[in-house]
Amino acid sequence: MSIQGRVLLAFAVWLLAAIAFGAAGGLRMAPAPFAQLVLLTIFGALLAIYAASPGLRGWLYGLPRDALVAVHLSRFVGFYFLYLHGQGQLPREFAVTGGWGDILVAFVAAALIAARRLGNTPPPIAYLLWNAFGLLDMVFVVGTAGHLAVTRPGSMDALLRLPLSLLPCFLVPLVLFAHVVLMLRLPPLARKERA
Repeated sequence: MSIQGRVLLAFAVWLLAAIAFGAAGGLRMAPAPFAQLVLLTIFGALLAIYAASPGLRGWLYGLPRDALVAVHLSRFVGFYFLYLHGQGQLPREFAVTGGWGDILVAFVAAALIAARRLGNTPPPIAYLLWNAFGLLDMVFVVGTAGHLAVTRPGSMDALLRLPLSLLPCFLVPLVLFAHVVLMLRLPPLARKERA
């Protein structure tokens, strides 16, 4: 099986396992901040696999940059955070600040992809700034969720059940990993960037 086939198979197995774990209430097995520990464990595993697999690194470096940027379109989930806040299911500190941050990151990702599609490739500094802001926003969102789960028990319960349980078990580790790969792929600004 090709490296792409193995990656897609692993991706599908991971997603199905995350769905099954969420459906079984797996994130409620231990007290807060268990969801953040699960998230960080998965992210650490992704980094370890990346470091140990030259084939995976080569495949990731061969992907079009837009494929890695497109992962961040999933951050339009921020609109759902805002909706749940309006329903009283997520606290303002998480849903509003984190939601709008995610929406901004997703919107800029869409703009970067659109610009390249239209033949107007943004300069490397645009990717670097967007990637840095997106990574900081994600760290803030994860930290805020953990803090609120510990200090205000029950306030983040929406993240412990489907569909939002897919965030710590699948989507957030994937987004963080995409940030790291993009950071490693972007060359110094003094050199011409590879598409």
